[in-house]
Amino acid sequence: MSTTTPCLWFDTQGEEAANFYTGVFPNSRILDVTRYGEAGPGPEGSVMTVTFELDGRRFVALNGGPHFTFTEAVSFQVDCETQEEVDYFWSKLSEGGEEIQCGWLKDRYGLSWQIVPTVLHELIGDPDPEKSRRVVTAMLGMIKLDIAELRRASESAQEAAAVHE
Repeated sequence: MSTTTPCLWFDTQGEEAANFYTGVFPNSRILDVTRYGEAGPGPEGSVMTVTFELDGRRFVALNGGPHFTFTEAVSFQVDCETQEEVDYFWSKLSEGGEEIQCGWLKDRYGLSWQIVPTVLHELIGDPDPEKSRRVVTAMLGMIKLDIAELRRASESAQEAAAVHE
């Protein structure tokens, strides 16, 4: 059975990044490190690839040089059940990076992440369009997502509907 493994292109920080990510996510580990030989293109003995798992999902970090960098066109979404999880992943992954908005951040290596409470999907997908609109509006005003504020936005739509009845 074939699998799909994301390969993340780094200049020279692949091993450092893999160690960082495996330290952030539970059930994670480095599986293999390969090094450049005399044929290159990297310096002989330097790290070429690092194969690692994040919570059981396999990734490869490739030290391919400065030719390519990450963009927001590709990001990894971290689904969080609680605000504590949101806060944890936000704090760890944004350290040395850049906080953007709507739960998006770039880590210290330039890789984009979305730190998303699982309840957001439910609140935005509410069949009541007013509830959904208020939740989306609240989310658009946030940097790190706040579950209590998202719930309040949804509930305020209920209260507004009750007043008009």
